[in-house]
Amino acid sequence: MGVIVDTCIWIDVERGRLSPADVQSKTGSEPVFMSPITLAELSFGVENAGTEDIRQKRISALERLRKKPVLIIDDETGIIFGNVAAALRRQGRDGDFRIQDLWVASQAIQHGFPIFTRNRKDFEDIPGLQLL
Repeated sequence: MGVIVDTCIWIDVERGRLSPADVQSKTGSEPVFMSPITLAELSFGVENAGTEDIRQKRISALERLRKKPVLIIDDETGIIFGNVAAALRRQGRDGDFRIQDLWVASQAIQHGFPIFTRNRKDFEDIPGLQLL
């Protein structure tokens, strides 16, 4: 098994709102995987830091996280993404979700992993997705 940890959790760790022990208390002994989408969002944060000190802190956090295994976005992920996007459209949520979150959710569904997030509203209506 495994767990995908959402970007918001890693940001909370970087800012000191959560500790690595807090993350482990939720993920247990399950391996933690990174999505390339999360890495992209964190890299965006590095490039948009307000000060050089914040930028350096974010670079350090990103480098630590890059040591975790990264899931690949492949053809199966794309098929799941299309199916989930269509299901959301049928529910009247067309355009009511963020594309990045849908990609992460598609990876979680593909691998049967839950997503550990504090932004439940970004994911709660996605069919077939487990949240921590």
